[in-house]
Amino acid sequence: MVRRLGALLYFEKKRRTFINEVPIWEKSNLTLEEAAAYSGIGINKLRQLTNDEDCEFVLWLGTKRLIKRRKFDEYIEKLYAFLLEL
Repeated sequence: MVRRLGALLYFEKKRRTFINEVPIWEKSNLTLEEAAAYSGIGINKLRQLTNDEDCEFVLWLGTKRLIKRRKFDEYIEKLYAFLLEL
């Protein structure tokens, strides 16, 4: 049984071990699922965006793709600012 002890620390009674969990907004790289939860953009759309060779916010580790959170935030801000200018 796992009980929550604060924002970042979990305690498991059976094994008496501590497990650290980093919140999404503090991670530097996100999986597609985490990026979708973080941004509200669907996983399929994120796959489309990151398939582009010029995508600055994707990090490839073999076949695994990670989203660089800070670069992704900058991309979203630029896109939003561009849409406001229209």
